[in-house]
Amino acid sequence: MVARPVDGELRGARLRLVEALREKGIRDLSVLRAFEMTPRHMFVPTGLRHRAYEDAPLPIGSGQTISQPWVHARYLELLHLTGKERVLEIGTGSGYQTVLLAHLVAQVFSIERIPALMQQARENIRRAGVNNVSVLLGDGTIGWREYAPYDAILVSAGAPSIPQPLLDQLAEGGRLLIPVGDREEQKLVVAERKNGQITMRDEAPVRFVPLLGSHGWNGDAGGTGGA
Repeated sequence: MVARPVDGELRGARLRLVEALREKGIRDLSVLRAFEMTPRHMFVPTGLRHRAYEDAPLPIGSGQTISQPWVHARYLELLHLTGKERVLEIGTGSGYQTVLLAHLVAQVFSIERIPALMQQARENIRRAGVNNVSVLLGDGTIGWREYAPYDAILVSAGAPSIPQPLLDQLAEGGRLLIPVGDREEQKLVVAERKNGQITMRDEAPVRFVPLLGSHGWNGDAGGTGGA
């Protein structure tokens, strides 16, 4: 019985977050509804659950973070999703963005390179009750060719350039969102495939952990777990 007022309190906090996103310019009603449906407190460490509905990034372990909700919302809004898409996510992280996507598209394929994060994300996704998600442990910079092409690709870590394998796996009419820059600061780049050609535009300055892999940064100072 004691859980009920706690759940109610967290639901109130979730609704306040949705309203805050609306006030910051997020207009896509489907995106806002996905945030209302997804309990962010389930995707952060227990000691940080009192901060789960702040519009702020939070650490999730293994040197990774769960991104600021507004960043997730802007990512999703830029994709103009209709509910029918097959989507590739690079950087499962906590699984929060994965579940947001699951409420917005037909199928989500997500890749995580850090085993501990992937295991926790799988559990978080299971508890969230979505069943249209597949998760792979591996190098996100080479994508997931088995299920390509994808109508949308989201990269949750900063890259020095856009990995060519991800561009190759983008469907006609599809969009790829990726932070591109150095290890400290990036610009969010939107790449689209139109008539077989890739067009790109810069959307906003962002800051993500480095994208590691054969087509990303080398080294061990981070990973693809930024969601």
